[in-house]
Amino acid sequence: MQSDGAGLYALMLRSRRFEEAVADLWSAGRISAEMHLSIGEEGIVAGVLQHLVDGDAMALDHRGTAPLVMRGVDLVSLLREFLGEPDGLCHGMGGHMHLFAPELLAASSGIVGASGPAACGFALAHQHLRPNNVAVAFFGEGAMNQGMLMESINLAAVWSLPVVFVCKDNGMCITTPAKKVTGGDLCQRAEGLGAFAISVDGSDVQAVASHAEKAIRRARRGHGPSFIHATCKRPDGHFLGDPLLRIVRNPVGELKSKVGPLAKAAASVQGASVGRRAASLGSVAAMLTRAGKMHLAGHDPVIRQAKRLTSAEREVVEATVREEVAAAVRAAIDSTEARA
Repeated sequence: MQSDGAGLYALMLRSRRFEEAVADLWSAGRISAEMHLSIGEEGIVAGVLQHLVDGDAMALDHRGTAPLVMRGVDLVSLLREFLGEPDGLCHGMGGHMHLFAPELLAASSGIVGASGPAACGFALAHQHLRPNNVAVAFFGEGAMNQGMLMESINLAAVWSLPVVFVCKDNGMCITTPAKKVTGGDLCQRAEGLGAFAISVDGSDVQAVASHAEKAIRRARRGHGPSFIHATCKRPDGHFLGDPLLRIVRNPVGELKSKVGPLAKAAASVQGASVGRRAASLGSVAAMLTRAGKMHLAGHDPVIRQAKRLTSAEREVVEATVREEVAAAVRAAIDSTEARA
């Protein structure tokens, strides 16, 4: 992979434009079920993946699209998978949360925290079969409260496994603020389990790349696991169609059917005390306020990196990415319509 500024920009922009196209297809009803995007996390993913080489493995969470796109998975095959077609990446049976690319040693799972054990499995195989290769695990901060993930960090430390654990922290565990369910400092927690820990602003891809280089180098040299805690913002909430964001963006239309039931519940003579009901309504209002702050203003890794490039560099990357993504969408849709 390219390691220069333009190369990092190309990785992130390719993922961003692809996921924007996926969002359009989802909104048009062509992709069914939930869709979890990585928009806002591109700086974290690109900063880590630019240091991977052939034979390195990726254990991914339910936001596996960006890592796979950046590692070079065929875009048409990925889109065909999302469309549920039999010629998709996983024969239309994996959707977007359970994706597998054996040639890249990449696997994703919708089970929170499952990337930890998977990465340890990859890394243990590396120790025996590919001693210079590493495994990377991607997960959100909510997964840090899952026993299997903490056990994985502990096991990786005990066995000196070549794993880099990457925590993408947007401060929200679906609709619950992370601070309300997670105690202590995550880096200190990882250090307590025996891993080398680093914290970084995930919106700065070059900062992530610098720290990731050190972590991956340690792993390749047999010095055991590292933990990268990278902060980020995600503008689309937990998934496309996030109900909190729908209310924030269209309060009149979305609240029309909900105001009556809420008022009736608040005025009922049965149930909780008036104070507790007021507190509950206040909690709902606070959630909506937090949802309203789910935007990338000042935290967009793609824009931040673009500002570091010359206009000529940006134009070359943007034109190439625009053409590639548009061609992939046309090919995927044309193939679907031809089979209809």
